[in-house]
Amino acid sequence: MEMPSAQLGANRNEHDKRTGRLSVLMQFSIGGLPLPMFAAIAVVVVLAAMTNRLPNDMIGGFAVLMLAGAALGELGRRIPVLRVIGGSAILCLFVPSALLGYKLMDDASLKAITTTMKTANLQYLYIACLVAGSILGMNRRVLIQGFLKMFVPLFIGTITAVAAGMLVGLCFGYDPKHTFFYIVVPILGGGIGEGVLPLSIGYSEILGESQAHLVATLVPAALIGNVVAILASGLLNRFGERYPKHSGDGMLVRTGDDLELLKLQKEDPPLDLRLMGAGLLLGCTLYILGSLLAPVTGIPGPVLMIVAAAVLKVCKAIPASMESGAYQMYKFMSTNLTFAILVGLGTLFVSWDKLVAAFTPAYFVIVTVTVLAMIASGFFVGLWLKMYPVEAAIITACHSGLGGTGDVAILSSSNRMGLMPFAQISTRIGGAAMIVVATILMKFLH
Repeated sequence: MEMPSAQLGANRNEHDKRTGRLSVLMQFSIGGLPLPMFAAIAVVVVLAAMTNRLPNDMIGGFAVLMLAGAALGELGRRIPVLRVIGGSAILCLFVPSALLGYKLMDDASLKAITTTMKTANLQYLYIACLVAGSILGMNRRVLIQGFLKMFVPLFIGTITAVAAGMLVGLCFGYDPKHTFFYIVVPILGGGIGEGVLPLSIGYSEILGESQAHLVATLVPAALIGNVVAILASGLLNRFGERYPKHSGDGMLVRTGDDLELLKLQKEDPPLDLRLMGAGLLLGCTLYILGSLLAPVTGIPGPVLMIVAAAVLKVCKAIPASMESGAYQMYKFMSTNLTFAILVGLGTLFVSWDKLVAAFTPAYFVIVTVTVLAMIASGFFVGLWLKMYPVEAAIITACHSGLGGTGDVAILSSSNRMGLMPFAQISTRIGGAAMIVVATILMKFLH
């Protein structure tokens, strides 16, 4: 018996609606996964955690960290105001810390995260890959010439930021040494993965204090400093529109020499899985080299790893293919594991009580003045050096950015994405130099 045509049409319309809804859901992704697939995976992991069947190893830890990181990262990217001030990083750090602080996290997930982050030391592998790839992956000529162009405004900006931060801290009753090591340095350290983490490990080895306590102390300054830099860069863009003679519309040097330098930036090479393996091994080796040299020099291993990577890059001691592999491994780790690592840090290393206690009016003022003093000095030094002062100030602002993500946010707010190579020098090389100097000073002054 044939179905009436009207019924057939109704069934077809209902099928088309369902197909359309499913198509819409499949187009929406979280962490690279279509929403239905993400939901299915989340259900499996949550059920395992609720029934105490979640593996207490890296398998369970990766599942929890990557799911939570993807969800919180996507949420932070979509909340209107939060998304322009590094909302993804903020949520990935704050939400797990709050869940643990208010005892809302289940034991199975906490055990798996602890095993992955502390027993397996995932954060150390992440640091090794980030440091090796971020420095070795830069174009050598851009690194050297760009740093020479940026050295004076960056150096003077750093000195000005340190002096301003310590002076304002003194006015609020803060010990100058505390202000420098725990507020100013994390602002200028180059982010969390490349800055706060190696810094906290270095401080921990020197002082014999818990790394968790140190991370909780250092993170707020880095986060607030990044927000101030983003907002200030947006204002600089408006200033440049109002006073065009001070703006190069994305050009740093008035002679236009930087255009030739930017042409040296090549497209990313094709993905090579074998080279990525070599890059992973190279990152691990640099970390081990730092550990070997640490007892001889008295400087913490993660800091020596940064120095070694920079020296090897400048001396052209590593084949270009291995540098490319290290860079591809860096891109893989930063793309896929950054939010997961931040969730782990927020869970185990960022005490909710200490985090809340850090956000005082005086603390905000010290961080804000530190960043604004650095940006202002970049503006006036750029004017003096015949650079476009708006661009010089924006590049100097990147010294307080949260790594590559912070640079993107700062340059996006000022419509200056073409300045990315200079921003990377400001953040990575400036941050690495700050960590090395601060750790050496801590060694002699503690």
